[in-house]
Amino acid sequence: MAKALHEAFHPDKINYGAYGDDGHHLHFHLCPKYRDGFEWKTVFAMNPDRVHLDASQYRELAQTIIQHL
Repeated sequence: MAKALHEAFHPDKINYGAYGDDGHHLHFHLCPKYRDGFEWKTVFAMNPDRVHLDASQYRELAQTIIQHL
């Protein structure tokens, strides 16, 4: 997945986060980061500005990633 994200978005690095909290499942966050971008050299925040895309924008992002898997 990280390789697909690198190929799709060309970040400088990918931050990996694994969280459990109260859920009974395993999930990961893979966060592409850019050298001069938001939160470089810090832990990523979970959508701090609450940006939400519409369904077509999410589909487009998903397709961009899927083509590199």
